[in-house]
Amino acid sequence: MHLLFVCLGNICRSPTAEAVMRGVVEDAGMGHRITVDSAGTGDWHVGSPPDPRSVAAAARRGVALDGRGRRVDDADFSSADLILAMDRHNLEELRGRAPDDAAAARVRLLREFDPESVGTGSLEVPDPYQGGPDGFEHVLDLVDAACRGLLRAIEDGSATPTARG
Repeated sequence: MHLLFVCLGNICRSPTAEAVMRGVVEDAGMGHRITVDSAGTGDWHVGSPPDPRSVAAAARRGVALDGRGRRVDDADFSSADLILAMDRHNLEELRGRAPDDAAAARVRLLREFDPESVGTGSLEVPDPYQGGPDGFEHVLDLVDAACRGLLRAIEDGSATPTARG
């Protein structure tokens, strides 16, 4: 299974989710079955490293962020089994760019997989870019819970729609 995490610029939320999920997958011994990547819907941070504040917050928890910002491209819609948007804006943009209904059905909000979030009515991972350090810690909390739920959904087969386009 190939997972793609997507936010706006691919320097804060999506690389954080990618790194957290990579750790969750490795801890579960499923690295041979699940690959992870991240991208952004915008292009202004293409080639940039993750935001230093995201890197620092993740490092305090033993999570290493790496990679370079990139923009979602057409090939992502055929290679990813699941595209996980951080917020509704990115969700709608990704579904609008999807080449067909099957690809659009594979675009979901990451926090849909956190059972604690589903009941709250708030399924977005807020963008910490304009805020202070607490926002980056909050993102890590939200992403960690959602990634653990996502792994459970992958294991029980409920993570992706049955139709592949």
